[in-house]
Amino acid sequence: MLTIAVALFATTAAAGGLQVRDADTIVVDGTPVRLNGVDAPELGTRSGQNAKRWMVNFLRGKNIECELNGERTYDRWVGVCYADGQDIGAAVIAAGHALDCAKYSGGRYRQLETPAAKARLKRAGYCR
Repeated sequence: MLTIAVALFATTAAAGGLQVRDADTIVVDGTPVRLNGVDAPELGTRSGQNAKRWMVNFLRGKNIECELNGERTYDRWVGVCYADGQDIGAAVIAAGHALDCAKYSGGRYRQLETPAAKARLKRAGYCR
């Protein structure tokens, strides 16, 4: 068994070390991070653009801390990130801009899904 303890602790949002790719991927100090358990709409959709805009506004001026689990998907590390101590994945789902991806979250965000988001957003096939 391989145990990897990887953590990225950065207080970079205020310093400009943060980029938002979309509502489930942020780049912290040059490290792309896929938010574990978050199913956000694609950028090519109106919902995806709205979700990204919400994420940019939500993260503006906040200190970002990510706990990476050692897994990678494409060019991104996977982890849970916090903005001034608040779980970013929980926040974007509770705001109605994303859904829980139970396959990866274990269902920890399911209760935060809004009825409007469940009606409007299509859950990714790999999250079912």
